[in-house]
Amino acid sequence: MSTKTLRKVRPSANGRHAADAAIRAAGKPAGRAKPDAFDAEVARFHWEPQPEGQKIVGELVHDFLNACPMAAELCEKMKSHTGTRFVDWVDHIQTPKNEAIAGRLKAAGFTHEPMPGAEGHWVHRGAMFPAIILVSGSTTRVAVKVESVPDFLAAWKVPVDQRIEGLPHSQIRRACAFTGKNAELWVIERHGYRGFDVPKADPAACLRSVEHLERFRRRKRDFERDEDGFNHAADLIDAAVADLGVDWTCDLFFASEREYWQRKNRAGQVQKARQDKLGLGWANHDHHTYRSSRQNFKHLMRCLFKLGFTCRERFYAGAEAGWGAQVVEQPVAGITIFADVDMSAEELRGNFAREGLPERKSLGTVGLWCGLHGEAFLQAGMHHLECQFDWHLLKAQLQAEAHVKTMDPFTTFPYLRQAFTEGEKWSVDPRRIFMLLEKGQITARQAEQFHRHGALGSHLENLERNDGYKGFNQQGVSDIISKTDPRLHAFDKTGA
Repeated sequence: MSTKTLRKVRPSANGRHAADAAIRAAGKPAGRAKPDAFDAEVARFHWEPQPEGQKIVGELVHDFLNACPMAAELCEKMKSHTGTRFVDWVDHIQTPKNEAIAGRLKAAGFTHEPMPGAEGHWVHRGAMFPAIILVSGSTTRVAVKVESVPDFLAAWKVPVDQRIEGLPHSQIRRACAFTGKNAELWVIERHGYRGFDVPKADPAACLRSVEHLERFRRRKRDFERDEDGFNHAADLIDAAVADLGVDWTCDLFFASEREYWQRKNRAGQVQKARQDKLGLGWANHDHHTYRSSRQNFKHLMRCLFKLGFTCRERFYAGAEAGWGAQVVEQPVAGITIFADVDMSAEELRGNFAREGLPERKSLGTVGLWCGLHGEAFLQAGMHHLECQFDWHLLKAQLQAEAHVKTMDPFTTFPYLRQAFTEGEKWSVDPRRIFMLLEKGQITARQAEQFHRHGALGSHLENLERNDGYKGFNQQGVSDIISKTDPRLHAFDKTGA
């Protein structure tokens, strides 16, 4: 299937991607008539916009903001200072229960799933909505997710006598920040814990969490053999899991990964500073994207499985693009990974996430990026971090405040908008250039240009989701990956 074919595909009025069928066909041998496990997997992870669910969430948030003036001020500053939307920061909504709201939730696809500390807990498994908790009484409580509760309270000058529930560095902390008429704005930080109570924390475990975070932050990434780097990371993960459990470990690991990526990405530095002014941190992250060479893909996935990830949908961008991806999710830690790798249509149907892929001579966009910069899980760091924003606001604000430009959007659906900031140019280790040249994977002219001008490294991705849409745009992802191919940017404007 060519990228031309993909470009002709558009979502129909009911929100379904006609591209799904084309992508399935690309990976299906001719003559196959009966559905198999792969077809069942595609159907299982077919996401739809959920406008009725969005309507309920929107009404609850609207009424809450009208009743809590300081929360409304936070909402406005989120827009003007960070280019984000209040609703995208909401962890959960506690609202007075009645038969009408319960009936609406059920009709919109929410299910009643009691949780520790939240008997009336409702969640939508087919969408990205905050949990809704039906409670007795007349007070509505909205909890906003942040990376650090004390950072938020300090940024908003909430008095020090306002109690924080949960020990420092424990798995859950929360506090009431603002009050209104039968309305309370709470802030909550989670570290691999999805419950709604605050269990008694173990101070020794809290201290160990800090020690393991330090080890993740300081882990060695550059080894003579990449496999040794993955084994080193796996050992650190195993040690943390033994002390803290897999979910807490996963949260700490990706906090260190975002920090490593941010050091190498100016757009990330600018936006993080903007969000930190309001005490928010990166709690609006949507997914983390890693690029992997074919030979190391199984090592990457092995580490992700150790961190508690399970496989979601797979992607294949078409024969001309020559790459695919496995999406994995850790639902307790709230982390989603997009793992990119060069591959063929036939390989999409195999168990490539666990069995890996053999090395091959030619390199696609993803393989060349790894060849120039190293594995995203090791030397290079993530290719991009994608967070949820008001798409138009963020683009305008980054340009006006910090001269950070945004590439043309690669998704412009009503329920999903996506665009990269312009890529960071990274210098390339001459040893890597020489090795690629020796293998015949780049030309002499490309080698010279990579040496003189570097190559595209990382991005911040500007994403806006509406109607709770949980999926990704396979067509658009194909187009943008091709635009980030280092070979397309290897030459200066004169072509010298």
